[in-house]
Amino acid sequence: MHSDCILKKEEAMCLEKIERANEMMGLNESVPGCPGMWDNITCWRPAVVGQVVEVGCPELFQIVNEGGFDLADNEALESSDTGVVSRNCTEDGWSEPFPHYFDACGYDDYLEGGGNQDYYYLSVKALYTVGYSTSLVSLTTAMVILCRFRKLHCTRNFIHMNLFVSFILRAISVFIKDWILYAEQDNNHCFTSTVECKAVMVFFHYCVMSNYFWLFIEGLYLFTLLVETFFPERRYFYWYSIIGWGTPTICVTVWAVLRIHFDDNGCWDMNDNTALWWVIKGPVVGSIMINFVLFIGIIVILVQKLQSPDIGGNESSIYLRLARSTLLLIPLFGIHYTVFAFSPENVSKRERLVFELGLGSFQGFVVAVLYCFLNGEVQSEIKRKWRSWKVNRYFAVDFKHRHPSLASSGVNGGTQLSILSKSSSQIRMSSINAENLAT
Repeated sequence: MHSDCILKKEEAMCLEKIERANEMMGLNESVPGCPGMWDNITCWRPAVVGQVVEVGCPELFQIVNEGGFDLADNEALESSDTGVVSRNCTEDGWSEPFPHYFDACGYDDYLEGGGNQDYYYLSVKALYTVGYSTSLVSLTTAMVILCRFRKLHCTRNFIHMNLFVSFILRAISVFIKDWILYAEQDNNHCFTSTVECKAVMVFFHYCVMSNYFWLFIEGLYLFTLLVETFFPERRYFYWYSIIGWGTPTICVTVWAVLRIHFDDNGCWDMNDNTALWWVIKGPVVGSIMINFVLFIGIIVILVQKLQSPDIGGNESSIYLRLARSTLLLIPLFGIHYTVFAFSPENVSKRERLVFELGLGSFQGFVVAVLYCFLNGEVQSEIKRKWRSWKVNRYFAVDFKHRHPSLASSGVNGGTQLSILSKSSSQIRMSSINAENLAT
């Protein structure tokens, strides 16, 4: 949550607490005293004349201590480790805070940190915007290539294509979320609560979750392929599709229904209710954990296969191929997500954001490069199509210059070209067979 949104949230909580405190203390305009106050930094409870009220310094990312003031304790607040600020309730109203926030809490340092924090968030946003844009372009190109060539249509590539689609949807959902939630430059989005933005958050969580599950399916498919001798790929692909797209649908739907009934606050972009958030986080963490186990199992199988006496090569080349296979599997399995998958979300927030949002946004680009653009099968198919296009173009130009009368004849040029191509191929095959018989 942005610091401006935290301030607005704490201000709303402060006003509610002040109202309750006034009712409990029986304060009104006829009773002398100091009303409760929000001074844009922290919350001051109502007090009677002559009373000194103490508050703890606001903490970083937690501008006001949660709990504010204790209504049962009219003497003082529980101070924080960072310092204490006091105000005296006089007949003329509240006195100035003493010591000042700058002196007691180093609030000027906090303000400087807030500026650095804004710069940090903008830098992370710029980084993942570039990453998702790059991934979106590369993945779309990879999808066109895999869909265009029929010889590339197999179960393995179908799974890759579904993974590419999940990455594409994830990038699109991030852009839509940023556009809907943060279109305004001010903090008006802090308390936005519309059906539109909630639907965007549901779509966003679905895309992210489906991406994790298709990463899990990639690992499950490869592991099953290495373990099972007879592998009915087409039948398994049906279940893979159900798991990859169906499981996120169920989890996100359950989460949305629970949010409506138990935590229908804001735009659903904050997850203060930990129990509800685990409806989505639990399956995601589970898929990451299982994928990590599958990754270790595949590495063990690769070590056994590469060290088999049937495979030639010295020890260094074996380990080189093993290292290359491991590096190729890391982006495909999403193993890098295990770095922060099991740590609390309030630990290493800055590093988590850079790692998961910044670097993670380029994962789609890396997957597209490794499993499409650098794929030998894809490259050979593209080269074959390129050679075929050049040959057809050469013959078309050659016929145009040598036989201009073909254009005016009643015979179609494309038919003549195909006949010639077939005849030339038959002549070439006949010569090859004659050479073989001669040898």
